[in-house]
Amino acid sequence: MKKLLNLSIFIFIFFIFTVKLFASEEKIKVGLLLPLTGQNQEIGKSVLRAVNLAINKVDDPALEVYPKNNFDNPEDNLRAAQVLYDEGIRIFIGPVFDKNTKGLEKFNDAIFVTFSNKNKSNKKNLIYAGVNATSQMNTIKKFVEDNEIKKTICLIPDTNFKDEIKKGIIDTKINLKKIFYYNIEPTEITKRIEKITRYSIRKQNLLDEIKRVEDSDDPNKEKKIKNLDKKDTLGKLGFDSIIISDFDESLKSVITSLIYTDVSTSRVYFITLNQWFDDSLLKEESSQNIYFPSINKDNYDKFSVLFFKKFNDYPNQISFLSYDLVGLVYHLAKKNNAENMNKIFDQKNIFKGKTGTFQIKDNEISHILNFYKVENGQFIKIF
Repeated sequence: MKKLLNLSIFIFIFFIFTVKLFASEEKIKVGLLLPLTGQNQEIGKSVLRAVNLAINKVDDPALEVYPKNNFDNPEDNLRAAQVLYDEGIRIFIGPVFDKNTKGLEKFNDAIFVTFSNKNKSNKKNLIYAGVNATSQMNTIKKFVEDNEIKKTICLIPDTNFKDEIKKGIIDTKINLKKIFYYNIEPTEITKRIEKITRYSIRKQNLLDEIKRVEDSDDPNKEKKIKNLDKKDTLGKLGFDSIIISDFDESLKSVITSLIYTDVSTSRVYFITLNQWFDDSLLKEESSQNIYFPSINKDNYDKFSVLFFKKFNDYPNQISFLSYDLVGLVYHLAKKNNAENMNKIFDQKNIFKGKTGTFQIKDNEISHILNFYKVENGQFIKIF
């Protein structure tokens, strides 16, 4: 009974919100394709709320947003898009997940701005608005060049995301000494890191040096042996920074394995990809002093406070992005007088949003990101 009541309340709120969106004069019509039921409904509802905040911020009756449940599957997403398309809508925000973009190429005079962070689509009417690997590698490249870091290696997990990372490396022409791939199984990670860092060789170097000093006639050999005993390995690493293209527990496993093999942040820079300010990084001692590109944290925190005050809940990362996408679409549509809506991402444009700065050109979106460091249990902005 309680679940039925909660569903009824949400449907009522959704109806009121939809009526409000439809009420303005028809000028800029935007479809919104979201999972409002099913496993990912909380993501969809959070995005819907963020869009509501964005509409209030824009405060222009020319803007109409039409939400539609796509039931988080390609077939229903296609049907939802068809319904809105038949009502004259030619620009869409969504779907949330790339799996639901199947078949959208049939609407060749419409544009779909998805939340996915893929680098490039083979569909001309699909715009990927997520924070992609190219945007992140560009930011890392700036940090590396600003700090005159010369010997960077990159670790890439053998997952579906590896091709996106490789494309980001190619697009940005970031100078890398070498790229290594690894299996994300924890036991396999340790084996791979040992090989990459030449751990066994450096360990043997230490043992050999201790024996050499022991067998020598050096009058200070006891002191030297005492100092050598404090070390775990001996020998140069061959790199001065390492990009770990990973997230969550797999990222932590890589960092732990690096520390185990006597590779620490005191010796090399540890750099990773956008972690969306994962609080667990602040609590892990091993995660201190790592660097990563990301969206603007101050704006993210302010948005979270605003969202919580309004809805008594915290936003997810996708809803934060959706807030900006409403403003971005509105800005481009206004700039192009709402004509040829499927062409508004063709020309070069720059839009400054809450997440950061969007660069638009040739139906592609890239992000100019900030750069952060985890230090003493805090996220410190570098630039």
